[in-house]
Amino acid sequence: MSWLRALRETTRSGLTVERKRLEPLIAVRGAAGLALVIAVSLWAFGPGAAASSAFGAYQAAIATFQRSWRPRPELALASGTSLAVSTFVGYVTISHFVLFLALLVVWTFLAGMSWAAGPTIGLIASSNVAIMLVTVTLPTSVAEAAGHGAMMIVGGLVQAALIVLFPVRRWGAHRDALADALAAEADYARRLRHDPVAPFDPLPLMEARNAAALTPRQARTRPAELHGARGLAERIRPVLASLADPAMGVPGEGPARDRVRELLSAAAAILDAAARAIRHGAPVTLPPGAVAAFRTPDTGAILTGPPYRAATRLGRLLEDVLETAGAPPEPVRRSFRPLRTIRRRRTRPSRPAPVTPLSRPTLIGLIPVALQAMRKELLHKDSQITRHATRVAAVAATGYMIGTALPLGHGYWAPLTSVMVMRPDFSQTYSRAVARFGGTLVGVTLATAVVRVADPGTYLSGTLAVLSAALMYLLMRTGQMAAQACVAAYVVFLLGMGGEQWTQTVPERVILTLIGGLLAMLAYAVYPAWETPRLRTRLAEWLTAQGRYAATVVNQYTHPVGQAAPDVREALLAARTARAAWHTAVARAKDEPVRHRGVSRTVADDAEDALAQMGRVAMLMEAHLPERDATPVPAAARFAEALRTATEQGAKAVRERRVPRWDAVRTALETWDSEGIPDAVVRRGAGLLLESLVELSEALDTAVPPMTLDGSGSAAQAEDDDGNDDGPRPPKNEGSAARRGK
Repeated sequence: MSWLRALRETTRSGLTVERKRLEPLIAVRGAAGLALVIAVSLWAFGPGAAASSAFGAYQAAIATFQRSWRPRPELALASGTSLAVSTFVGYVTISHFVLFLALLVVWTFLAGMSWAAGPTIGLIASSNVAIMLVTVTLPTSVAEAAGHGAMMIVGGLVQAALIVLFPVRRWGAHRDALADALAAEADYARRLRHDPVAPFDPLPLMEARNAAALTPRQARTRPAELHGARGLAERIRPVLASLADPAMGVPGEGPARDRVRELLSAAAAILDAAARAIRHGAPVTLPPGAVAAFRTPDTGAILTGPPYRAATRLGRLLEDVLETAGAPPEPVRRSFRPLRTIRRRRTRPSRPAPVTPLSRPTLIGLIPVALQAMRKELLHKDSQITRHATRVAAVAATGYMIGTALPLGHGYWAPLTSVMVMRPDFSQTYSRAVARFGGTLVGVTLATAVVRVADPGTYLSGTLAVLSAALMYLLMRTGQMAAQACVAAYVVFLLGMGGEQWTQTVPERVILTLIGGLLAMLAYAVYPAWETPRLRTRLAEWLTAQGRYAATVVNQYTHPVGQAAPDVREALLAARTARAAWHTAVARAKDEPVRHRGVSRTVADDAEDALAQMGRVAMLMEAHLPERDATPVPAAARFAEALRTATEQGAKAVRERRVPRWDAVRTALETWDSEGIPDAVVRRGAGLLLESLVELSEALDTAVPPMTLDGSGSAAQAEDDDGNDDGPRPPKNEGSAARRGK
């Protein structure tokens, strides 16, 4: 993508208004806390202290809006306290230009490195540094600076107290995460009715897992309906896929396929009912038609083998989901009793072990975790986080020197803008720079017009500042431009409350904001951290993780342990993390003005399809893991070892721009066939895994027609291929989805 096109795309992104659910009650609560702090501070200490406490309360409320699973009062307290410390230390050094500049560099670098501990901590740290540049100018003595810092802490305490006293939809984010996971699986079940090999995005399940990690205090107060449902949702997904997939024995048409479609539709309705109950904290309403589908006694006569086992497991899991969501146990058991009776007669599956609760460190316990994450990034020679921290520290220092040197006054607006808009990736930095400048123009213009016409005094300026903050809280998730306009108006009114005239805050702020935005954009162009050159590395990491997951699943057939297989779960989570990293890298690379270097969009899409298919096959085999008393399959161990080794070597080939070879996997499969096939499920899955790997090689080898990577060896290497899409691309084969339906 050219620079002109990249700038056009990021500009459009920055000016886009997003359609997201507004949260007016939370916005009102944050504005009420801000108004209370300003009113008390004005009455007790005067406009200067009121402005400091207002910044503390304002930043504390913003922290509670961040995407975090921690208790909101903790975020408010941490934000207010860290801002107070930053302000006091900054004021102590502000009279010495060189000393303050050194402090700014160190503080900004640490704020940039804090992104290693997560985006929430990174955003709070960056905001504190930016606001500190303003608040250090308000005190006039060390004692007064300490008082201003104390008022900022009070502002955070007030916001935390309001969250405790007036909770708005308690546990709402956690309920939404779990309900979204169940609703995503309901949608997946419906899509499987029409497309037996439909893809599934595991992001909702990953979000639900993040939400399930709780601090000790949260674990003591968590609602009962949030216990256990996530683990059930994780086990339902592979069962749904195995029930619908033709590879497991259900033909494309006929009575068995009709019965599968009926069960999938019923499962979707039951999952939706459970999702609604969990989301709203209401009783579960059992859908009569869906329950009737599972009460049909002839399931065992229509479905046999793996499909029948999947149907019985699905019924048991749905029963557990309904009970976990709050449905009365006895009606649920009566509804699923016919299927349970057939299951007891035909098979004796062991119930999976409960999922181990996930723990989240306390706010104090998070400090060593964050320091360890920052140390890891510092030691990484090509770390994006370290590059971002270096970039933002250099830009903040440069902006502060430029702002101080210019005869405009209030030179902190330039570094403030840079710190607020800079992010570790290109697209967010550029889009936020455009949005911040556009929002600043709008907000300053409107606020200036109000000040010129109304000439508000101290109390009216404070009221207008609270109204601007309330609008910002309400609109901050609808787009950067709207939020920045409200922020600009808030600062103009708040500084006006402190006695500064509009001419002191408006003209230079527009100019210095533009300078700060341009510095941020220029810094990323001079010292970038592009994702595009890393795409092959991300793809190789996903291939390695996917290979380990598939090999771990196959190896379970050698030593059957039942459904409780922690090593399979660990490998699955690693594969999901690698998949998420790949998707994030692709999304970022899409807007970067960098040549693709061998991984064009077409190649990336085809390789992604192949690895997704590989993960799907492993998931199908996971759904049919043998019970403890099942017959071992010794050949599975050799195939698993060959698969793990070959994918690791294939990942190295991907990094080196070579086409991976799968001769060892093919040889292990041929040896397996020569010894017989004692388990059709795992042998069929092993063949599909090899087909997925072959498709990956075809996607990466754009110099030869597809289906040439046979047993005789790999096709010509693609070391000289630049991955261009200018010429016609040879048609791909029918793909694994069609082959699975054979």
